[in-house]
Amino acid sequence: MLPIVWATKIALQAPVMPIDVTAIVAIVMGLMVVLIPIAGITARFALKPIAEAVARMRSAQGANRELAVMEQRLALLEQQLSHLESDVRKIEDVAEFDRQLKSGDS
Repeated sequence: MLPIVWATKIALQAPVMPIDVTAIVAIVMGLMVVLIPIAGITARFALKPIAEAVARMRSAQGANRELAVMEQRLALLEQQLSHLESDVRKIEDVAEFDRQLKSGDS
C-alpha cells in the first residue's frame, strides 16, 4: 500500500495548469479547415460506386416494371383478339344460317 499512497501524494502535489480555450479552439478550427475537404473528397470517391450501383438497380427495376406492363398489355391484346375471332366465327355461322334460310336448302 505504500506505493499507492506515495503516488497519490505526488499527483496531489502536481501543479494544475489552466486550460487555454482560445488555443484549443484555434487548433481544432485549423485542423477542420484541412480535414473537412479531405473527408469530402474521400467520401466522394468512396460513395460514388455505391450511388452508381443504386442508380443502376433502380433503373433496372424500372425496366422490369416496364417489361411487366408491356407483358400485361400484350396478354390483354391477345385476349381481345381471341374474343374478336370467336365473335367473327359466330357472325359467319349466323350469316351462313341466314344464307341457307334464304336459299331454301336444308
